[in-house]
Amino acid sequence: MRYKYTNGSEPDFILLCHELDEFLNKLVGGEENRLQYIPYNQLDDIHNVVIVYDGDKPIGCASFKHYDVETAEVKRVFIKEEYRGKNISKKLMELLEQSAKKQGYKKFVLESGEPLIAAMKLYRSIGYFKIKNFGQYKDMPDSVCMEKIL
Repeated sequence: MRYKYTNGSEPDFILLCHELDEFLNKLVGGEENRLQYIPYNQLDDIHNVVIVYDGDKPIGCASFKHYDVETAEVKRVFIKEEYRGKNISKKLMELLEQSAKKQGYKKFVLESGEPLIAAMKLYRSIGYFKIKNFGQYKDMPDSVCMEKIL
C-alpha cells in the first residue's frame, strides 16, 4: 500500500468521492434521501487529503477541512468494498490526524450516522466520542457528530 498526500482537486480523490456517494445512495435508498447532506460534501474547500493506493489503483481516501482555529472537520472517508476490514481506514485516519497536528489543530470533529456501522465502529475504536450535533448538522436527527482531541 502506498499513501499520497494531496488536495481536493486530485482526480483520484474526486473519483473515490463519487464512489462514496454511490455507496451512500445505495445505503439510504437513493440520492433523494441524502439531499440535505450534499451541500456539505463539496470538495472545493478541502485542502488536506490522503489517498491510499494498491499499486496504481486508488482504493481509499480521507480528508479534512478547516472548521475553526483549533478544529478541523474530517470529510470523505472511504475505502473500496473489497479492501474493507484490513485496517486501511485506521491507517488513513492516523495519517490524517498527524497532518492536522502538524498544522496546529487540536481536535477533529466529524459527522456520520448509525447506518454506517463500520465507520462508527472505526471512529469509536480510535478514540472518537459522540458530541452534540454541530454547525449545519444541528437540526439533522439522523446525524451523529463525534470529536477527538488530537
